[in-house]
Amino acid sequence: MLLDPLAPPDDAAEVWARFDARPPTAVVILKPDHVRDVDLFVRRYGARAYGPWLFWRSNIPESELEPIEPGSRLPGGLVALYDGRGRNETPVWLPEQRTLVFADGMTAQGGDELRIWATPFLEERARPALRALLELPFERVIVSHGEPVHDRAAFERALELPPWSEP
Repeated sequence: MLLDPLAPPDDAAEVWARFDARPPTAVVILKPDHVRDVDLFVRRYGARAYGPWLFWRSNIPESELEPIEPGSRLPGGLVALYDGRGRNETPVWLPEQRTLVFADGMTAQGGDELRIWATPFLEERARPALRALLELPFERVIVSHGEPVHDRAAFERALELPPWSEP
């Protein structure tokens, strides 16, 4: 299973050898602008693709993505979640690994501290939706920007901090 993957360079032989030895069977895209390399993995490995059904007009994958919505159950037991941002992101919960995975809804960009990525819907929708995720039995949070792995306590702190926004 690949989540929001970026393909390694062609000359990264060791990385490609690891993929080739244990090919991914599914690719899950969590955010419309993260479709980037989904087509490469679908073509190379015949992986099934999952993701949003809404894309930026200049960034539409060739591969057919099976749509995911909050509550969707995916291969490997993954569960798509609601983060209050509408169609801008669908984070996932990996129950077996006790882990939440975000594309951009949470970030450690600009430092190592986990923060909510700013949104116009922060107080109205995002913060309440993220607080609701505390009902899940997770121990880790993985994010795409900044330090990638955080614990549950960092997630709880992030809910009380001001959001991160780009300078």
